[in-house]
Amino acid sequence: MTAVRRWIAHLDMDAFYASVELLRYPELKGLPVVIGGGRRHQPEVQADGTRQFATLRHYAGRGVVTTATYAARDYGVHSGMGLMKAAQRAPDAILLPTDFEAYRHYSRLFKQAVAEVAPVIEDRGIDEIYIDLTEVPGAQEAVGHDAWGGVRAVAQEIRNNVKRTTGLTCSIGVTPNKLLSKIASELDKPDGLTVLTADDIPARIWPLKVRSINGIGPKANAKLKALGIETIGQLAECDVAWLVEHFGRSYGAWLYRASHGIDERPVVTYSEPVSMSRETTFERDLHAVRDRATLSAIFTDLAHRVADDLQRKRWVGRTIGIKLRFEDFKTVTRDLTLPAPTADAQLIRQAAGQCLKRVDLSRRLRLLGVRVGSLSRPGAGDAVSLAGAAVKAGATPAAAPSARRSRAQLAAERAALEPELPFDDQATEAAPAGQPAHDGSRA
Repeated sequence: MTAVRRWIAHLDMDAFYASVELLRYPELKGLPVVIGGGRRHQPEVQADGTRQFATLRHYAGRGVVTTATYAARDYGVHSGMGLMKAAQRAPDAILLPTDFEAYRHYSRLFKQAVAEVAPVIEDRGIDEIYIDLTEVPGAQEAVGHDAWGGVRAVAQEIRNNVKRTTGLTCSIGVTPNKLLSKIASELDKPDGLTVLTADDIPARIWPLKVRSINGIGPKANAKLKALGIETIGQLAECDVAWLVEHFGRSYGAWLYRASHGIDERPVVTYSEPVSMSRETTFERDLHAVRDRATLSAIFTDLAHRVADDLQRKRWVGRTIGIKLRFEDFKTVTRDLTLPAPTADAQLIRQAAGQCLKRVDLSRRLRLLGVRVGSLSRPGAGDAVSLAGAAVKAGATPAAAPSARRSRAQLAAERAALEPELPFDDQATEAAPAGQPAHDGSRA
């Protein structure tokens, strides 16, 4: 009996956000389009029914590129690039605002389309998944002279189903494991299908740059380059003991295995989230004093959005954290652990505010985020009072909470926890003119 061959696929939607926008605005097909603008960049409908689109040429702000069409990428525009820098490279590129509700909708659609063909799926984000094709009917069969024709046909059926359901294209890499499939899905983008086996590694994998391996980041890449290693093939020629000597036992051994295409990780169909967070990058840098009303509103909105996410997905969390990125791109995080988990927006906002007081806010901000970690399912005894959190955070409530609290007691608890936040009005009233008010915000 022929041994069952393991087949793992990695599916990556092609320029996903941009492709969703092109469904809405088909007249932009083939043009350089960048996603990442704000509401003011919404297209305007003209008197004759045509749409007037914003371009990057006159963009001013601190936004970043969420994604770009392949035509825009030809100009050197890529995800994570500042929009002002992108404007220098492609000033006439169309700029569209992000619409995450639409992207999440199409994400659900394409995953449902895949599940109709192959149900063993590992969700890796809004636009990519791993799929175990090993047991899918027909995947182990040859088709004519093509020994891998069966699994190729299954992968093509998945691609057809995604296109039929969403109108979008995807690229799929099919190999014996997740590591190789992640690489393979990039080889023939966009709208590509690549099937590789271990025999194809020397010809198709080894000539690639080491950064093509998911898990080799900028620092490891720089160190490998300093050691004279730039391609996966050069990495594969290294002795494992030498790699361990330079990169440590665990990572050095992994580098050796990865360069030889060795990866035994299973396709994990379910995993518990570690945390939930919401963050936003401002279109201009904001100051804690001069822009306190704007920052306070954003801060509150982020806390409420995280709370909504937790409640919708039925999670509670104990660790409340914040993330700030300053004008010099330095990123700071702070967190606080509550006595019991919560999904209450008010409590999340106030606990995050306690974290905020431990940060020097004299520099302007370009990004703000709120995070809830240490997640668990809600159960008996999970409800945390605001006063209890105040005790943990260092505040002193007037009285300990009882099992059933009156409205007056609840109000007192909220008052006990309410911090003098640097983003709130009372934090800056006493500040001398022209001087930033910290009110204990320094670490």
